[in-house]
Parts: sequence; structure tokens; C-alpha cells
Amino acid sequence: MQAENKTLLYIYDDVTEYGEFDWNAWEYKDSETSAKYFAEKLSDIPEGQTIELHINSNGGSVKEGVAIYNLLKQCSNKKVGIVDGVAHSVAFLILQACDERKMCLGTTALVHDMWMYCSGNAAQLRKYADDLDDMMEANRQVFLERANINEEELIELMQNETYLTPDKALKYGLIDEIMNKKTETAGNEEVLEKLSSMQRQLNSQESFRQQIAKMKERQQKKPEKNKILELFKGGTIQGKI
Repeated sequence: MQAENKTLLYIYDDVTEYGEFDWNAWEYKDSETSAKYFAEKLSDIPEGQTIELHINSNGGSVKEGVAIYNLLKQCSNKKVGIVDGVAHSVAFLILQACDERKMCLGTTALVHDMWMYCSGNAAQLRKYADDLDDMMEANRQVFLERANINEEELIELMQNETYLTPDKALKYGLIDEIMNKKTETAGNEEVLEKLSSMQRQLNSQESFRQQIAKMKERQQKKPEKNKILELFKGGTIQGKI
């Protein structure tokens, strides 16, 4: 979808290579969250046009997600990623490909270790575990490229299957902005300006009271001067030479 000078893309489902199975045609439908679909969409976007990627996904296939991430990274267009609902698992990894990473208020992200379905003998199962360790090491590098935390801290977050609020994601350097926060800041600045204006008015009133007090003080001193003048005029005070 194109709007003004930007193209809107959506990941609003699980990231999968195949769509739903069509029992009538006896084949899988095309997936709109596959790497193949994104490759086709990205190739149609004119150079210089901004890509705005909206995400609301529980994650899905690591293979497809990593490919989508790299397709976005290789694209020269400016990319703005916005989490509208949830960006869990590999969906949050895809967000990291965007030049500007944003989460809306009330959204969540999830980082965790990969898992897979597997079967086989003991030697094969041990190999699967080793393979997962290697894949996780590669996966972490995507987040560490721009994160404010080190690898040990990220490992702990992933092992604990950590849900991230927008504030935490921003603190860890995993997003760049919380949308609508600017409006809140602008409101705070308006309140501060009103408070400053009230303080200036109070200071002005205080200054005015001080002026009134000085005027009263001067008025109280005037009768004494007038009395002295009357004494001179009446000859009451006599000087000696």
C-alpha cells in the first residue's frame, strides 16, 4: 500500500514460509509473511520512497524472519518500523532492520531462546542442541548491533523469555522511540510554562507590594518634616550664635 511518499508493509500474522493449506486445491496458499513475499514487494518499491513496516506478530519461522531482516537491511530505502500490537520472537528481530524502530504505547516485545521440533537418536538430539546454540549466537548479533546492553545481559533476557515494555526496550537500545511520548512531553512543557508564568505574576505582585510599603513609609515620615517647619515658622526653635 502506498501513501504519499511512503509504502506501507504489514506483518500482521505469524512469520511463515507457507500460507494456509487449501484443501480444495490440495496445496498451500501463498504466505504474506514469507521472505519470498517480501522480496517481491521490496523489488516493486521505487528508490527514495520510505518504507513503513507495521508489526503485530507473535513471531514464527526463524529461517523466514532472518531472511526478511536481511532483505530489509539490503534495501537502500529509508525504513521505519512500528510495533502496533506485539513484536514477539523473530518479529522483534525483523524490527531491528529498520532505520527507525518505534513501539506504540501498550505494545510489547518478546526476546527468548530459539526452540525446534526434532526427533532422532541421542547423537542427533545432541547435535540439534549444538546447532541451536550456534543459531542463537548468530541471532544475538542482530540485537547487539544497536543495543545498549552486553551479550551476557542479552543472554539472560533471552533465557528468561523476557517481555519488554516500550520503556524497557528503549532503555536497552532495542528501539529508538515510543510513539505518542512526544505529545506527553509537549503537554508537560505547556504545564511548566504556565507555572513559570504564574511565578512571574507572583514575583510581580510581590514587587508591587514592596513599592506600596515604601510609599506608606515615605508618607509616614512627611508629617514629622512638616512639624519641624511649623516650629521654625512659629519661632519656637531659637538658635544661638
